[in-house]
Amino acid sequence: MNFSKKLGFFSAFSLPLMLVIGYYIGGIGNYLTIIFVFGAIPLLDHFIGTDTENIDKEQEEELSQESFFKLVLYTWVFVQLSILLWAMSIIVSDLLVWWEIIGFIISLGLVTGGVGITVAHELGHKTNKLDQFFAKTLLFTVGYMHFFIEHNRGHHVWVATPHDAATSQKNETFYHFWKRSITNSYKHAWKLENERLERKKVSKNSSENAMIWYTILPIVGLTLTTLYFSLLEGRFVWEVSVLLIAQAIIAFSLLEAVNYVEHYGIVRKEITPNRYERVNPFHSWNSSHKVSNFILFQLQRHSDHHAFAVREYQVLRHFDESPQLPSGYPTMILMALVPNLWFKKMNPILEHWKEAVYQKAT
Repeated sequence: MNFSKKLGFFSAFSLPLMLVIGYYIGGIGNYLTIIFVFGAIPLLDHFIGTDTENIDKEQEEELSQESFFKLVLYTWVFVQLSILLWAMSIIVSDLLVWWEIIGFIISLGLVTGGVGITVAHELGHKTNKLDQFFAKTLLFTVGYMHFFIEHNRGHHVWVATPHDAATSQKNETFYHFWKRSITNSYKHAWKLENERLERKKVSKNSSENAMIWYTILPIVGLTLTTLYFSLLEGRFVWEVSVLLIAQAIIAFSLLEAVNYVEHYGIVRKEITPNRYERVNPFHSWNSSHKVSNFILFQLQRHSDHHAFAVREYQVLRHFDESPQLPSGYPTMILMALVPNLWFKKMNPILEHWKEAVYQKAT
């Protein structure tokens, strides 16, 4: 992998940069991040196209262990924490009018959700305790810490089956999926953690229950942060609570939109009751659009990620036989927000892929 391609992963930092620049431009500038994510990136994806090149097997092990790629992720953690602190100071300054605040908060949610949760997802798959701590820290900032349990021990086990809340079904709208996934994923995380404690013969009400902490900590964090700024300002600063809650909702909604796009209509074959074929690159939608993949740390090469969850983001592979999205995630998310448009575009692609590739291969 050449040096310029390595630097491409720093393009993720363009989002917080846009947020800051947009604020200081003022007015419509507070929508600059939104315009960049859902306007500029789709256009760049369209004109620059895809990158289907895979890393040579000889280079894969070396690149997997190269500290540069971990440094990029670690840097993001501190950038996001700094951006959140800065955003809170901005929101209490009372310098923005209501329509600027809307753009500012949505833009912040795109930073913490679009990239922040992506980084948390990557680090959360690692066994290193520092990686896991940083993953939980990022999820803490968006009130979605149960994702650490549900994604690794739930979603990756049951993906593309009726048992997985994060797998969108054919002809299911994003809005129905959003409600179902958020509710059932949280419930399932509790179930998984309770089962883990039962196997250890530990009470589910003990302090070892991670879900108790994952539920309480974001609330405590929100309370203490609001209290801190209230004491600093000499008044009750409700704006901080609104900012943190709103950006969190936007962030995890963006995550659920990505889940919807990644797994729409894909079904693993049931071999025997509740026993399914092994997860392989057929079981997630793939997109190798170059620009959005840089910004999302190659999350869009999702087929390889599900087949080999521990593979580092820098060496994720493209598979021609995987179901291919017609564009990158930003474009697909916009399309998912309009169900009739989504169904019209994606259902024929899904059925064609099943007939032309999947059924023949299996």
